[in-house]
Amino acid sequence: MTTQIDRRRLLAAGGLLGAITLLPSAAFAAAQTDKRLVFLIQRGAADGLAIVPPVGDPALASLRGALRDDAPIPLDGMFGLHPEMQATAGLFAAGEARAFHAVATAYRDRSHFDGQNVLESGAAAPYGLRTGWLGRLLPLLPGENEALALAPAVPLALRGNQQVATYSPNRLPDASQDLLLRLGDLYAADAQLAPMWAEAIKTKELAGDLAGNDGRNGGDLGKLAASLLAPADGARVMMIETGGWDTHSNQKGRLAGQLRGLDRLLAELKAGLGAAWSETLVIVATEFGRTAAVNGTQGTDHGTASAAFLLGGALGKGQPVVADWPGLSHDSLFEGRDLKPTADLGGVISGALGHHYGIDRTALAGLFATA
Repeated sequence: MTTQIDRRRLLAAGGLLGAITLLPSAAFAAAQTDKRLVFLIQRGAADGLAIVPPVGDPALASLRGALRDDAPIPLDGMFGLHPEMQATAGLFAAGEARAFHAVATAYRDRSHFDGQNVLESGAAAPYGLRTGWLGRLLPLLPGENEALALAPAVPLALRGNQQVATYSPNRLPDASQDLLLRLGDLYAADAQLAPMWAEAIKTKELAGDLAGNDGRNGGDLGKLAASLLAPADGARVMMIETGGWDTHSNQKGRLAGQLRGLDRLLAELKAGLGAAWSETLVIVATEFGRTAAVNGTQGTDHGTASAAFLLGGALGKGQPVVADWPGLSHDSLFEGRDLKPTADLGGVISGALGHHYGIDRTALAGLFATA
């Protein structure tokens, strides 16, 4: 009984929900369709020139110097894949992965917050829309849809007219490890709260450090995502937030760890989904790219165009890398420093969604202002 009273007090104070909010950096929404959709955002501006290096571009070596990886995995005659993405390379070989290079939103400045706002809202400029493209997509999907966010607040990409519940509406910052352990003991005897707490703790550990534990955190996050997507009554639309892509210094080692985690996340997601992988589309995108040249601290700075991935068993045939390649010579760079964008990221995503759900492109016109 004491446990129940203590728990009520914590609930009244926002303690339980607040502590859980420390945990997940993932959000999902359920939809009545067999199709699965995962949007994985790389917060921090992932370096597309390192992830999908244009090895056939003669200017790459002089621009990247020591940051250039010696053994990229060949994708075609022009592009390779970062060597830490071995499992993803297998998806490319099976026709279940495709990269779109030199893509960008309409945003041309270098603020992470503004860039992520444009990517998630689908607007032509920062703060031009209060809803997100995923939130506006949900009403277009078959059946009655309900949404749930496993995050302190519903991510902008999922906001729309359709209700989205939050798993952790309050926030309790800086909860100590001791408090988390004591709360775990408190809920241990509760058949409903104990597994929720354990899952929340696990999500906190995984989502906060994709590269941690030699990339195994990413694999465990992929398992968790698959466990929520695979059941017949599970989530059908999910957003996964990953951080740690802002590599201003010592990029080579840091990015390798991030990509090792991403590679394991994707591999475990496919393995956990089993047959449902054939009904799944995964979109991986970042707010903007990074500078073409290396900076003084062996990193790169905020840039413009980058690379995005589409993956899944429902992807269909196509070339491994789609790009209207602008080149990396000085005169070809955007403002003399960045990979020049030659394709609209919103158009890439809209096209993929239309193919995946069999929705006419005109019905998706409201998702992205520039698509």
